[in-house]
This record gives sequence, structure tokens and C-alpha cells, in this order.
Amino acid sequence: MWRPKRIDTIIDWEAASRHGVRTDGNLVGAAAGALAEVAALVDKGALEVPIARVYPLGEVREAYRELARRHTRGKIVLRSGA
Repeated sequence: MWRPKRIDTIIDWEAASRHGVRTDGNLVGAAAGALAEVAALVDKGALEVPIARVYPLGEVREAYRELARRHTRGKIVLRSGA
């Protein structure tokens, strides 16, 4: 079974301890090289990014309320325009 060496989280720091992995904050994960690597994996179909829900930008408050409930499985996406 594959086990990650590192996770990037903004909410569940205890998960790192439970799984014995290192954590990095968003600054490391947002580096251009890291984003390019993730984008390439998504493009190849080697990484799936589950989308929980897409909100129009005008509903950003509701999107944050959903995140605050901490029951979201997948990413919340904000969409601008039509």
C-alpha cells in the first residue's frame, strides 16, 4: 500500500501525527514548481482532484459557511463569470 511522506493541510494537523507524515504549509504547496507538478499529474490522469461543489463568486459567503461545517469531501470551487 502506498503511504504519503507529506501532506498539506489547513485544518487537520492531527492527521499528520496519526499517519506519521510531515506537514508543509500552503506557502510550500503554492510554489510555482509544486503547482506545475500537480497540474502535470492532473493532466496525465495520475491525480484526481475531487470537487465537492462549485459556487458562483457571488455566493462566496455560503462557500465559506460550507467549509466551516468541516464536512466537505473534496474541493470547494469559486467560479467567476457565467
